[in-house]
Amino acid sequence: MRSQRAVVVPFPDRDDERCGVIMTICMNENLVARPTSGATAGELAAQLRDARAQTALLSEDLSRSQLMGPMLPIVNPILWEIGHVGWFHEYWTLRHADAAAPLLEGADRLWNSSTVAHDSRWTLDLPDRNGVFRYLRDVLERQLATLDNGIDAPTSYFYELSIRHEDMHIEALAYTRQTLGYARPNLGCYAAHAAGDWPGDVDVPGGTWRLGSTRREGFVFDNEKWQHDIPILPFRIAKSPVTNAQFAAFVEDGGYGRAEFWSAAGWEWRTRTGAERPVYWLAKDGGRWTWRRYDDIEEAAPHAPVTFVNWHEAQAWCTWAKRRLPTEAEWEVAALGEPDAAGAHVAGKKRHWPWGDGPVNADRANVGFVVDAPLDVAACALGDSAFGCRQMTGNIWEWTASDFVPFAGFAADPYEDYSQPWFNTRKVLRGGSFATSPRIARPGYRNFFTPERNDVIAGFRTCAL
Repeated sequence: MRSQRAVVVPFPDRDDERCGVIMTICMNENLVARPTSGATAGELAAQLRDARAQTALLSEDLSRSQLMGPMLPIVNPILWEIGHVGWFHEYWTLRHADAAAPLLEGADRLWNSSTVAHDSRWTLDLPDRNGVFRYLRDVLERQLATLDNGIDAPTSYFYELSIRHEDMHIEALAYTRQTLGYARPNLGCYAAHAAGDWPGDVDVPGGTWRLGSTRREGFVFDNEKWQHDIPILPFRIAKSPVTNAQFAAFVEDGGYGRAEFWSAAGWEWRTRTGAERPVYWLAKDGGRWTWRRYDDIEEAAPHAPVTFVNWHEAQAWCTWAKRRLPTEAEWEVAALGEPDAAGAHVAGKKRHWPWGDGPVNADRANVGFVVDAPLDVAACALGDSAFGCRQMTGNIWEWTASDFVPFAGFAADPYEDYSQPWFNTRKVLRGGSFATSPRIARPGYRNFFTPERNDVIAGFRTCAL
Protein backbone atom coordinates (compact mmCIF):
# COMPACT_ATOMS: atom_id res chain seq x y z
CA MET A 1 0.00 0.00 0.00
CA ARG A 2 1.25 3.46 -0.84
CA SER A 3 1.36 6.09 1.85
CA GLN A 4 -1.34 8.68 2.36
CA ARG A 5 -1.06 12.08 0.74
CA ALA A 6 -3.26 15.10 0.26
CA VAL A 7 -5.02 15.69 -3.03
CA VAL A 8 -6.56 18.99 -4.01
CA VAL A 9 -9.61 19.89 -5.98
CA PRO A 10 -10.90 23.18 -7.45
CA PHE A 11 -14.32 24.70 -7.46
CA PRO A 12 -15.67 28.23 -8.13
CA ASP A 13 -16.22 30.75 -5.40
CA ARG A 14 -18.68 33.27 -6.70
CA ASP A 15 -17.36 36.29 -4.87
CA ASP A 16 -14.82 36.81 -7.67
CA GLU A 17 -15.45 33.49 -9.27
CA ARG A 18 -13.47 30.70 -7.80
CA CYS A 19 -12.89 28.21 -5.00
CA GLY A 20 -11.44 24.68 -4.35
CA VAL A 21 -11.52 21.29 -2.37
CA ILE A 22 -9.13 18.62 -1.07
CA MET A 23 -9.18 15.17 0.36
CA THR A 24 -6.53 12.96 1.92
CA ILE A 25 -6.65 9.56 0.34
CA CYS A 26 -4.87 6.28 0.56
CA MET A 27 -3.35 5.66 -2.85
CA ASN A 28 -4.09 1.93 -2.66
CA GLU A 29 -4.60 0.61 -6.20
CA ASN A 30 -4.65 4.19 -7.49
CA LEU A 31 -7.78 5.05 -5.49
CA VAL A 32 -8.33 8.80 -5.59
CA ALA A 33 -11.71 9.58 -4.06
CA ARG A 34 -15.41 9.72 -4.60
CA PRO A 35 -17.94 12.44 -3.91
CA THR A 36 -19.77 12.53 -0.62
CA SER A 37 -23.51 12.02 -0.30
CA GLY A 38 -25.15 12.30 3.11
CA ALA A 39 -21.80 12.27 4.91
CA THR A 40 -21.65 11.27 8.57
CA ALA A 41 -20.26 13.55 11.26
CA GLY A 42 -17.03 11.55 11.26
CA GLU A 43 -16.65 11.78 7.49
CA LEU A 44 -17.29 15.52 7.55
CA ALA A 45 -14.68 15.96 10.29
CA ALA A 46 -12.10 14.07 8.22
CA GLN A 47 -12.88 16.14 5.13
CA LEU A 48 -12.56 19.38 7.11
CA ARG A 49 -9.11 18.38 8.37
CA ASP A 50 -7.99 17.36 4.92
CA ALA A 51 -9.20 20.54 3.28
CA ARG A 52 -7.46 22.68 5.87
CA ALA A 53 -4.23 20.75 5.39
CA GLN A 54 -4.41 21.40 1.66
CA THR A 55 -5.10 25.10 2.16
CA ALA A 56 -1.98 25.21 4.33
CA LEU A 57 0.14 23.46 1.67
CA LEU A 58 -0.87 26.10 -0.87
CA SER A 59 -0.36 29.15 1.35
CA GLU A 60 1.85 28.70 4.41
CA ASP A 61 5.14 28.68 2.47
CA LEU A 62 4.49 32.17 1.10
CA SER A 63 6.03 35.36 2.49
CA ARG A 64 3.93 38.23 3.82
CA SER A 65 4.41 40.16 0.57
CA GLN A 66 3.45 37.11 -1.49
CA LEU A 67 0.37 36.55 0.66
CA MET A 68 -0.82 40.01 -0.33
CA GLY A 69 0.52 40.19 -3.89
CA PRO A 70 -0.34 42.82 -6.50
CA MET A 71 -3.86 44.15 -7.01
CA LEU A 72 -5.27 42.34 -10.04
CA PRO A 73 -8.92 41.97 -11.07
CA ILE A 74 -8.63 38.18 -11.48
CA VAL A 75 -7.09 37.29 -8.10
CA ASN A 76 -7.63 37.96 -4.42
CA PRO A 77 -4.89 38.67 -1.90
CA ILE A 78 -4.10 35.15 -0.68
CA LEU A 79 -4.10 36.29 2.96
CA TRP A 80 -7.60 37.69 2.44
CA GLU A 81 -8.72 34.57 0.57
CA ILE A 82 -7.76 32.09 3.26
CA GLY A 83 -9.39 34.30 5.92
CA HIS A 84 -12.52 34.33 3.76
CA VAL A 85 -12.46 30.51 3.67
CA GLY A 86 -12.46 30.39 7.47
CA TRP A 87 -15.19 33.03 7.67
CA PHE A 88 -17.40 31.11 5.23
CA HIS A 89 -17.09 27.96 7.37
CA GLU A 90 -17.85 29.88 10.54
CA TYR A 91 -20.76 31.82 9.07
CA TRP A 92 -22.62 28.85 7.58
CA THR A 93 -21.81 25.97 9.94
CA LEU A 94 -21.44 27.67 13.33
CA ARG A 95 -23.32 30.97 13.28
CA HIS A 96 -26.04 30.17 10.74
CA ALA A 97 -26.66 26.48 11.38
CA ASP A 98 -25.63 26.32 15.05
CA ALA A 99 -26.45 29.89 16.24
CA ALA A 100 -22.99 30.32 17.78
CA ALA A 101 -21.53 33.73 18.64
CA PRO A 102 -18.88 35.16 16.25
CA LEU A 103 -15.33 34.00 16.97
CA LEU A 104 -13.70 37.23 15.77
CA GLU A 105 -15.15 40.70 16.13
CA GLY A 106 -15.50 42.46 12.79
CA ALA A 107 -15.02 39.32 10.68
CA ASP A 108 -18.07 40.12 8.52
CA ARG A 109 -16.57 43.50 7.65
CA LEU A 110 -13.36 41.81 6.52
CA TRP A 111 -14.40 38.63 4.74
CA ASN A 112 -18.01 38.68 3.58
CA SER A 113 -17.38 38.52 -0.17
CA SER A 114 -20.92 39.68 -0.92
CA THR A 115 -20.29 43.04 0.72
CA VAL A 116 -16.51 43.59 0.68
CA ALA A 117 -15.54 45.15 -2.65
CA HIS A 118 -12.79 43.33 -4.51
CA ASP A 119 -10.31 46.21 -4.78
CA SER A 120 -10.67 47.05 -1.09
CA ARG A 121 -9.31 43.65 -0.02
CA TRP A 122 -5.71 44.89 -0.32
CA THR A 123 -6.30 47.80 2.06
CA LEU A 124 -8.38 46.20 4.82
CA ASP A 125 -7.00 46.05 8.35
CA LEU A 126 -6.53 42.29 8.16
CA PRO A 127 -4.94 40.29 10.99
CA ASP A 128 -1.33 39.35 10.32
CA ARG A 129 -0.53 35.91 8.92
CA ASN A 130 -0.39 34.37 12.41
CA GLY A 131 -3.75 35.89 13.25
CA VAL A 132 -5.40 34.62 10.06
CA PHE A 133 -4.07 31.09 10.45
CA ARG A 134 -5.04 31.12 14.13
CA TYR A 135 -8.57 32.11 13.12
CA LEU A 136 -8.68 29.16 10.71
CA ARG A 137 -7.56 26.81 13.51
CA ASP A 138 -10.14 28.22 15.92
CA VAL A 139 -12.96 27.75 13.42
CA LEU A 140 -11.89 24.19 12.67
CA GLU A 141 -11.62 23.29 16.36
CA ARG A 142 -15.11 24.65 17.01
CA GLN A 143 -16.50 22.71 14.03
CA LEU A 144 -14.87 19.47 15.15
CA ALA A 145 -16.19 19.91 18.69
CA THR A 146 -19.68 20.46 17.28
CA LEU A 147 -19.45 17.37 15.08
CA ASP A 148 -18.41 15.28 18.09
CA ASN A 149 -22.00 15.67 19.29
CA GLY A 150 -23.47 14.38 16.02
CA ILE A 151 -25.23 16.27 13.26
CA ASP A 152 -28.67 16.46 11.67
CA ALA A 153 -29.36 16.51 7.93
CA PRO A 154 -30.08 20.26 7.61
CA THR A 155 -26.82 21.14 9.38
CA SER A 156 -24.91 18.54 7.36
CA TYR A 157 -25.90 20.44 4.20
CA PHE A 158 -24.01 23.54 5.39
CA TYR A 159 -20.90 21.51 6.23
CA GLU A 160 -20.96 19.98 2.74
CA LEU A 161 -21.43 23.44 1.22
CA SER A 162 -18.53 24.89 3.21
CA ILE A 163 -16.18 22.01 2.43
CA ARG A 164 -16.89 22.38 -1.28
CA HIS A 165 -16.39 26.12 -1.00
CA GLU A 166 -12.93 25.50 0.46
CA ASP A 167 -12.38 22.94 -2.30
CA MET A 168 -12.95 25.67 -4.85
CA HIS A 169 -10.60 28.07 -3.12
CA ILE A 170 -7.89 25.43 -3.02
CA GLU A 171 -8.00 25.24 -6.81
CA ALA A 172 -8.11 29.01 -6.93
CA LEU A 173 -4.99 29.18 -4.75
CA ALA A 174 -3.23 26.89 -7.22
CA TYR A 175 -3.99 28.98 -10.27
CA THR A 176 -3.37 32.21 -8.36
CA ARG A 177 0.16 30.94 -7.73
CA GLN A 178 0.40 30.28 -11.47
CA THR A 179 -0.90 33.77 -12.32
CA LEU A 180 1.59 35.45 -9.99
CA GLY A 181 4.57 33.27 -10.96
CA TYR A 182 5.08 31.83 -7.48
CA ALA A 183 6.95 28.57 -6.91
CA ARG A 184 5.22 25.27 -7.59
CA PRO A 185 3.47 24.18 -4.38
CA ASN A 186 4.86 21.06 -2.71
CA LEU A 187 1.79 18.82 -2.99
CA GLY A 188 3.51 15.45 -3.24
CA CYS A 189 2.11 14.81 -6.73
CA TYR A 190 3.21 12.14 -9.16
CA ALA A 191 5.24 13.21 -12.21
CA ALA A 192 3.50 13.51 -15.56
CA HIS A 193 4.28 10.79 -18.10
CA ALA A 194 4.13 10.75 -21.90
CA ALA A 195 1.09 9.02 -23.34
CA GLY A 196 0.74 10.57 -26.78
CA ASP A 197 -2.12 11.83 -28.91
CA TRP A 198 -5.70 10.52 -29.12
CA PRO A 199 -7.06 11.94 -32.39
CA GLY A 200 -10.36 11.51 -34.17
CA ASP A 201 -14.09 11.96 -33.66
CA VAL A 202 -16.84 9.68 -32.43
CA ASP A 203 -20.49 9.58 -33.50
CA VAL A 204 -23.14 10.31 -30.88
CA PRO A 205 -26.75 9.53 -31.86
CA GLY A 206 -29.61 11.91 -31.18
CA GLY A 207 -32.53 11.48 -28.83
CA THR A 208 -33.91 12.99 -25.64
CA TRP A 209 -31.42 13.72 -22.88
CA ARG A 210 -32.17 14.47 -19.23
CA LEU A 211 -29.91 17.43 -18.47
CA GLY A 212 -29.29 18.34 -14.85
CA SER A 213 -29.00 16.61 -11.49
CA THR A 214 -31.43 14.69 -9.30
CA ARG A 215 -32.01 14.41 -5.56
CA ARG A 216 -30.50 10.93 -5.64
CA GLU A 217 -27.06 12.43 -6.26
CA GLY A 218 -26.67 13.86 -2.77
CA PHE A 219 -25.22 17.36 -2.50
CA VAL A 220 -25.68 19.38 -5.70
CA PHE A 221 -25.62 23.10 -6.39
CA ASP A 222 -28.70 25.15 -7.14
CA ASN A 223 -27.81 25.79 -10.79
CA GLU A 224 -27.91 22.02 -11.47
CA LYS A 225 -31.54 21.70 -10.37
CA TRP A 226 -33.39 19.91 -11.69
CA GLN A 227 -33.15 17.28 -14.40
CA HIS A 228 -35.21 18.10 -17.50
CA ASP A 229 -35.56 16.80 -21.04
CA ILE A 230 -33.47 18.27 -23.86
CA PRO A 231 -33.72 17.15 -27.53
CA ILE A 232 -30.34 16.16 -29.00
CA LEU A 233 -29.57 15.90 -32.71
CA PRO A 234 -26.86 13.43 -33.82
CA PHE A 235 -23.35 14.94 -33.69
CA ARG A 236 -19.67 14.09 -33.95
CA ILE A 237 -17.35 15.08 -31.10
CA ALA A 238 -13.60 14.80 -30.63
CA LYS A 239 -12.30 11.87 -28.61
CA SER A 240 -10.00 14.24 -26.72
CA PRO A 241 -9.41 17.95 -26.12
CA VAL A 242 -7.43 20.16 -28.50
CA THR A 243 -3.70 19.70 -27.87
CA ASN A 244 -0.84 22.17 -27.64
CA ALA A 245 0.40 20.99 -31.04
CA GLN A 246 -3.01 21.52 -32.63
CA PHE A 247 -3.35 24.96 -31.09
CA ALA A 248 0.21 25.87 -32.11
CA ALA A 249 -0.77 25.38 -35.75
CA PHE A 250 -3.37 28.12 -35.32
CA VAL A 251 -0.81 30.44 -33.69
CA GLU A 252 1.76 29.77 -36.39
CA ASP A 253 -0.82 30.42 -39.12
CA GLY A 254 -1.25 33.96 -37.76
CA GLY A 255 -4.56 33.13 -36.11
CA TYR A 256 -4.26 35.81 -33.44
CA GLY A 257 -3.84 38.48 -36.10
CA ARG A 258 -6.72 37.49 -38.38
CA ALA A 259 -10.02 39.10 -37.44
CA GLU A 260 -12.06 36.70 -39.60
CA PHE A 261 -11.57 33.94 -37.03
CA TRP A 262 -12.79 35.94 -34.05
CA SER A 263 -16.18 37.08 -32.81
CA ALA A 264 -16.61 40.84 -32.37
CA ALA A 265 -16.20 40.48 -28.60
CA GLY A 266 -13.25 38.14 -29.03
CA TRP A 267 -11.47 40.49 -31.43
CA GLU A 268 -12.03 43.39 -29.02
CA TRP A 269 -10.45 41.30 -26.23
CA ARG A 270 -7.51 40.29 -28.45
CA THR A 271 -6.74 43.82 -29.64
CA ARG A 272 -7.18 45.33 -26.17
CA THR A 273 -4.82 42.81 -24.55
CA GLY A 274 -2.42 42.44 -27.47
CA ALA A 275 -2.60 38.65 -27.17
CA GLU A 276 -0.54 36.77 -29.77
CA ARG A 277 -0.55 33.30 -28.20
CA PRO A 278 -1.89 31.59 -25.04
CA VAL A 279 -1.15 33.71 -22.00
CA TYR A 280 1.76 31.67 -20.54
CA TRP A 281 3.36 30.61 -23.83
CA LEU A 282 6.75 32.24 -24.28
CA ALA A 283 8.52 31.38 -27.52
CA LYS A 284 9.66 28.55 -29.71
CA ASP A 285 12.92 26.99 -28.59
CA GLY A 286 14.49 24.57 -31.06
CA GLY A 287 11.19 24.26 -32.88
CA ARG A 288 9.19 23.65 -29.69
CA TRP A 289 6.97 26.06 -27.80
CA THR A 290 7.83 26.81 -24.19
CA TRP A 291 5.60 28.17 -21.45
CA ARG A 292 5.85 29.47 -17.90
CA ARG A 293 4.66 26.89 -15.39
CA TYR A 294 4.59 28.54 -11.94
CA ASP A 295 8.09 30.08 -11.80
CA ASP A 296 9.74 27.64 -14.22
CA ILE A 297 10.02 27.54 -18.01
CA GLU A 298 9.03 24.21 -19.54
CA GLU A 299 8.23 22.73 -22.92
CA ALA A 300 4.55 22.92 -23.81
CA ALA A 301 4.08 19.15 -24.20
CA PRO A 302 2.72 18.72 -27.74
CA HIS A 303 0.14 16.07 -26.87
CA ALA A 304 -1.09 17.65 -23.63
CA PRO A 305 -4.30 19.68 -23.93
CA VAL A 306 -3.83 23.37 -24.52
CA THR A 307 -4.53 25.00 -21.15
CA PHE A 308 -5.10 28.52 -19.83
CA VAL A 309 -7.00 29.62 -22.92
CA ASN A 310 -10.26 31.53 -22.72
CA TRP A 311 -13.58 31.06 -24.48
CA HIS A 312 -12.72 33.64 -27.15
CA GLU A 313 -9.52 31.77 -28.01
CA ALA A 314 -11.38 28.45 -28.14
CA GLN A 315 -14.04 29.91 -30.43
CA ALA A 316 -11.42 31.46 -32.75
CA TRP A 317 -9.56 28.15 -33.05
CA CYS A 318 -12.84 26.43 -33.91
CA THR A 319 -13.58 28.93 -36.70
CA TRP A 320 -10.05 28.50 -38.09
CA ALA A 321 -10.33 24.68 -37.95
CA LYS A 322 -13.93 24.64 -39.26
CA ARG A 323 -15.16 23.06 -36.04
CA ARG A 324 -17.43 24.20 -33.21
CA LEU A 325 -17.71 23.95 -29.43
CA PRO A 326 -20.24 21.46 -28.02
CA THR A 327 -23.24 22.70 -26.08
CA GLU A 328 -23.24 21.66 -22.45
CA ALA A 329 -26.03 19.18 -23.20
CA GLU A 330 -23.99 17.62 -26.02
CA TRP A 331 -20.94 17.52 -23.77
CA GLU A 332 -22.92 15.73 -21.07
CA VAL A 333 -24.39 13.21 -23.53
CA ALA A 334 -20.91 12.39 -24.84
CA ALA A 335 -19.64 12.00 -21.27
CA LEU A 336 -22.48 10.10 -19.60
CA GLY A 337 -24.77 8.75 -22.29
CA GLU A 338 -25.03 5.33 -23.86
CA PRO A 339 -26.49 4.27 -27.22
CA ASP A 340 -29.66 2.21 -27.21
CA ALA A 341 -29.57 -1.44 -28.29
CA ALA A 342 -29.77 -0.51 -31.97
CA GLY A 343 -27.24 2.30 -31.62
CA ALA A 344 -29.66 4.69 -33.26
CA HIS A 345 -30.58 6.86 -30.28
CA VAL A 346 -29.23 7.86 -26.90
CA ALA A 347 -30.60 5.46 -24.30
CA GLY A 348 -32.43 6.79 -21.27
CA LYS A 349 -29.73 5.68 -18.83
CA LYS A 350 -27.25 8.25 -17.52
CA ARG A 351 -23.93 6.99 -16.17
CA HIS A 352 -22.62 8.24 -12.84
CA TRP A 353 -19.14 8.77 -14.29
CA PRO A 354 -18.03 8.54 -17.93
CA TRP A 355 -16.71 5.01 -17.32
CA GLY A 356 -19.74 3.89 -15.30
CA ASP A 357 -20.13 3.38 -11.56
CA GLY A 358 -16.59 2.40 -10.56
CA PRO A 359 -14.54 4.63 -8.26
CA VAL A 360 -12.44 7.54 -9.44
CA ASN A 361 -8.83 6.44 -9.72
CA ALA A 362 -5.63 7.56 -11.40
CA ASP A 363 -6.15 5.20 -14.36
CA ARG A 364 -9.47 6.89 -15.10
CA ALA A 365 -9.01 10.56 -14.25
CA ASN A 366 -6.35 13.12 -13.34
CA VAL A 367 -8.15 14.93 -10.53
CA GLY A 368 -7.18 16.14 -7.08
CA PHE A 369 -3.56 16.84 -8.02
CA VAL A 370 -2.73 13.23 -8.76
CA VAL A 371 -0.43 14.95 -11.27
CA ASP A 372 0.06 18.70 -10.91
CA ALA A 373 -0.17 19.32 -14.66
CA PRO A 374 -2.28 18.30 -17.65
CA LEU A 375 -1.50 14.78 -18.84
CA ASP A 376 -1.24 13.88 -22.52
CA VAL A 377 -4.69 13.44 -24.04
CA ALA A 378 -4.19 9.68 -24.55
CA ALA A 379 -3.74 9.11 -20.80
CA CYS A 380 -6.43 7.67 -18.51
CA ALA A 381 -7.74 5.18 -21.07
CA LEU A 382 -9.87 3.37 -18.48
CA GLY A 383 -11.92 6.54 -18.04
CA ASP A 384 -13.40 6.55 -21.54
CA SER A 385 -17.11 7.21 -21.94
CA ALA A 386 -19.45 4.76 -23.67
CA PHE A 387 -18.89 6.66 -26.94
CA GLY A 388 -15.09 6.61 -26.62
CA CYS A 389 -14.44 10.15 -25.35
CA ARG A 390 -11.44 10.38 -23.03
CA GLN A 391 -10.68 12.64 -20.03
CA MET A 392 -14.19 13.97 -19.58
CA THR A 393 -13.44 13.97 -15.87
CA GLY A 394 -10.32 15.84 -14.76
CA ASN A 395 -7.16 17.06 -16.51
CA ILE A 396 -8.68 20.37 -17.73
CA TRP A 397 -12.00 22.16 -17.52
CA GLU A 398 -13.61 22.30 -20.98
CA TRP A 399 -15.35 25.35 -22.37
CA THR A 400 -18.76 24.75 -23.97
CA ALA A 401 -20.78 26.89 -26.36
CA SER A 402 -23.49 27.38 -23.72
CA ASP A 403 -24.28 30.52 -21.79
CA PHE A 404 -24.61 30.07 -18.04
CA VAL A 405 -28.37 30.34 -17.60
CA PRO A 406 -30.76 28.97 -14.98
CA PHE A 407 -32.69 25.81 -15.64
CA ALA A 408 -36.47 26.21 -15.70
CA GLY A 409 -37.89 26.60 -12.21
CA PHE A 410 -34.56 27.69 -10.71
CA ALA A 411 -34.65 28.69 -7.05
CA ALA A 412 -31.56 29.90 -5.20
CA ASP A 413 -30.22 27.82 -2.33
CA PRO A 414 -29.39 29.50 1.02
CA TYR A 415 -26.08 30.82 -0.33
CA GLU A 416 -27.96 33.04 -2.77
CA ASP A 417 -24.86 34.62 -4.31
CA TYR A 418 -23.45 31.33 -5.57
CA SER A 419 -25.23 31.27 -8.97
CA GLN A 420 -27.93 33.88 -9.25
CA PRO A 421 -25.80 37.04 -9.76
CA TRP A 422 -23.81 35.42 -12.59
CA PHE A 423 -26.51 34.12 -14.91
CA ASN A 424 -26.35 35.36 -18.52
CA THR A 425 -22.84 36.80 -18.08
CA ARG A 426 -20.70 33.63 -18.10
CA LYS A 427 -20.02 30.55 -20.23
CA VAL A 428 -20.39 27.00 -18.93
CA LEU A 429 -17.38 24.74 -18.45
CA ARG A 430 -17.57 21.04 -17.66
CA GLY A 431 -15.40 18.17 -16.47
CA GLY A 432 -12.94 19.44 -13.85
CA SER A 433 -9.16 19.87 -13.99
CA PHE A 434 -6.13 18.16 -12.49
CA ALA A 435 -6.56 20.54 -9.54
CA THR A 436 -10.27 19.80 -8.99
CA SER A 437 -11.63 17.63 -6.21
CA PRO A 438 -13.71 14.64 -7.25
CA ARG A 439 -16.50 16.26 -5.22
CA ILE A 440 -16.46 19.13 -7.69
CA ALA A 441 -15.44 17.26 -10.83
CA ARG A 442 -18.73 15.40 -11.08
CA PRO A 443 -19.79 15.37 -14.75
CA GLY A 444 -23.03 17.17 -13.85
CA TYR A 445 -21.25 20.06 -12.14
CA ARG A 446 -21.66 23.35 -14.03
CA ASN A 447 -18.59 25.56 -13.77
CA PHE A 448 -18.87 29.11 -15.13
CA PHE A 449 -16.55 31.96 -16.02
CA THR A 450 -16.61 35.08 -18.14
CA PRO A 451 -15.36 34.40 -21.70
CA GLU A 452 -12.15 36.43 -21.32
CA ARG A 453 -10.83 34.49 -18.29
CA ASN A 454 -7.62 32.74 -19.32
CA ASP A 455 -6.20 32.23 -15.85
CA VAL A 456 -8.30 29.16 -14.98
CA ILE A 457 -7.21 25.62 -15.80
CA ALA A 458 -9.33 25.36 -18.93
CA GLY A 459 -9.09 24.14 -22.51
CA PHE A 460 -11.68 22.73 -24.92
CA ARG A 461 -12.76 19.88 -27.17
CA THR A 462 -14.70 20.37 -30.39
CA CYS A 463 -17.48 19.01 -32.58
CA ALA A 464 -17.64 18.60 -36.35
CA LEU A 465 -19.79 21.13 -38.17
